[in-house]
Formats: sequence, structure tokens, C-alpha cells
Amino acid sequence: MARTGDSARPVTVSALESVTFDLDRTSPVPLYYQLAQQLEAAIEHGILAPGNLLGNEVDLSVRLGLSRPTVRQAIQSLVDKGLLVRRRGVGTQVVHSQVKRPLELSSLYDDLESAGQGPTTRVLRNERVPASADVAAALGIAEGAEVVVLERLRCTHGQPVAFLCNYLPAALLELDTERLESTGLYRMMRSAGITLHSARQSVGARSATDEEAALLDEKEGAALLTMQRTAYDDTGRPVEYGSHVYRASRYAFDFQLLVRP
Repeated sequence: MARTGDSARPVTVSALESVTFDLDRTSPVPLYYQLAQQLEAAIEHGILAPGNLLGNEVDLSVRLGLSRPTVRQAIQSLVDKGLLVRRRGVGTQVVHSQVKRPLELSSLYDDLESAGQGPTTRVLRNERVPASADVAAALGIAEGAEVVVLERLRCTHGQPVAFLCNYLPAALLELDTERLESTGLYRMMRSAGITLHSARQSVGARSATDEEAALLDEKEGAALLTMQRTAYDDTGRPVEYGSHVYRASRYAFDFQLLVRP
């Protein structure tokens, strides 16, 4: 419900017909921020889906009982986050929701699928190569030993989210390219009887290279999140080393912090 004075009324605008708003004019929280947060929540929970139109700012301001600058500021904040896009002659359109992934030992494919993000995969490379010094150290094997290298582009709703590069011991399991494009790597490992137990992981950030920007449909030098992970099975054996990059505009790591007792 959107409040006007002391009264409240439901708000519906094109795709927003299924969204209920509660804009509190007595709150110290700015109205544009309240609107932006509630729109973002609707996108994140799939109430507003990619491709949905929100209508123009004039209609929104009239129907919500807000000033046009307030509505414009709310929309711009979500445009800046990459959740909305303004299209000339079309209006304001939902692009996608940001992927929020928990920091735990799980595959990106499984996390996206459970979140209803419709993951798809394009395998760019699946071949055997000699292990470099870094890869050998991560997997606990001799430098130059044979490993399988996988390079994959992971997408949601037809838009690229991450470029994944993984290395596995060559004798670990057979990795069929067609199957890799229809399911996740960790799911294939579990099907082969490999029980994943733990991992060492580091998360960082850097600018995209020209090649990464082209693959991820980002501008040259765009911000990327990075992740390096070595996964171990239940015997303590390293079974996979991954070096991944994610679009910062579409992806975030989500985790809970606890106070030490």
C-alpha cells in the first residue's frame, strides 16, 4: 500500500499490479529509498520478472502519489545496480535480479537453479593439459602432470553471470561436454561417487580484461568479483581447483557473521 496523508491505497502500474507497496511518509527513511528497496525486493523474489515493464515516471508518480523526482531517483538507483533499464519508446523494464550466493560449499549451478534463476552453461574448453605450478600446488600433484581444464560461461535468463575456469585431476572422472552444458560440475562429481567435504576459498575483486568484458557483456574495465577455490573430498584429497570471475553488477556473495563466544 502507498500512503497519502493518513490514508493508504493499493498501487498498480502495468507489471506492478501484482506488487503491494508500503511507503511511510512519517519515516525518516527517504521515500525514494523506500520505493527502490520495495521494487528491488519484488525483482529479487520474482514478482517482477525480466522483461516486465514498469510504466513511465509520470504514471508512477501519479499512481504512487509521489513527486516525479522521487520516482526518478528510485528508478535510477536500480538502473545503476543493473536491475532496471530505460528503453526509448518502451519505458522502464526489468532486466534481471542480482544473484546472491551463500558462502558455502555448493555449485553455482545448483544455487542458481534453487533460486529459480534458470541457469544455462556454454562450455568453451574441455581438454587435458599439463598442470602449471599453481594448479599443481592446489591439487597436490606434480607440476606437468595431466589435468582436465574446463572453461564455461554461466548464464541466467539468457544473460552471462560468470566465467568459470576449473582444473581437475585427469583420472578423477569423465567430463562429457554435452552433460556439462545441462547440469553442474559438482552434481556430476556426486553422481560419480565423489563426496565433497570441504574447501579453501578466497574472494576478491578486479577490473575485467578485454576478453572477460566481451564474454560477460560488460564494458572494458568493469568491476568483477573473483573467487578461487580448492575443493576436497571426504578423504582429504584435492579434487577440484577453480578460478572464477563474476559480474559485480549481477552477482554478490551473501554470508552471515557470528560473534566468537
